[in-house]
Amino acid sequence: MSIGVVVADDQAIVRAGFRLLIDSEPDMTVLGEAADGAEAVAAARRMTPDVVLMDIRMPVMDGVAATRLIAAGETPSRVLILTTFDLDEYVFAALHAGASGFMLKDRPPEELLSAIRVIAAGEALLAPNVTRRLIEHFIRQPEPLRTPPGGLQELTVREREVLALIAAGLSNTEIAGKLVISVPTAKTHVSRILAKLAARDRAQLVVIAYQSGLVKA
Repeated sequence: MSIGVVVADDQAIVRAGFRLLIDSEPDMTVLGEAADGAEAVAAARRMTPDVVLMDIRMPVMDGVAATRLIAAGETPSRVLILTTFDLDEYVFAALHAGASGFMLKDRPPEELLSAIRVIAAGEALLAPNVTRRLIEHFIRQPEPLRTPPGGLQELTVREREVLALIAAGLSNTEIAGKLVISVPTAKTHVSRILAKLAARDRAQLVVIAYQSGLVKA
């Protein structure tokens, strides 16, 4: 099954480069392009791609606002943020808005293709340095930013342990090793946590864990 992609960037030459790269792969295809955030939202709703490659800084509507609208849609596509900045405030805001991950534009082409596959598969592209920067953000907050989601009270003790490890940036394999459980069991815990907290992916779980105060930075 081919992975459908929409490329959103205000520079035509950048969009053309991404299209050429993506269309060269047998398992993915570019369904459409967008020159600004508003066009990205319209394309996502019309074409329902698996992944939207989203530039942060665009005219009319920036990538953060576009991501928020896409994530709130009836059939939301997953958003992979593309930026030339290493997790600035725009990228954090996009993750909070519902993006599944982010990637710097200057990374090798094969990394971008791998990232698209990861995001399309339902995983979050949240590298350890990203998690570390998110933690630093919450360290600067004197107290939780909002009321904890209702589902937080439904988590079991084990699920809270797993959530804390997710917030620390651990993968399912690392969580399994840390808690001395099987990888399938770790995946089951993660799936249940996602369902109980109504979160789309691990990126949102990290945000929820720190914003709710469940995990202290």
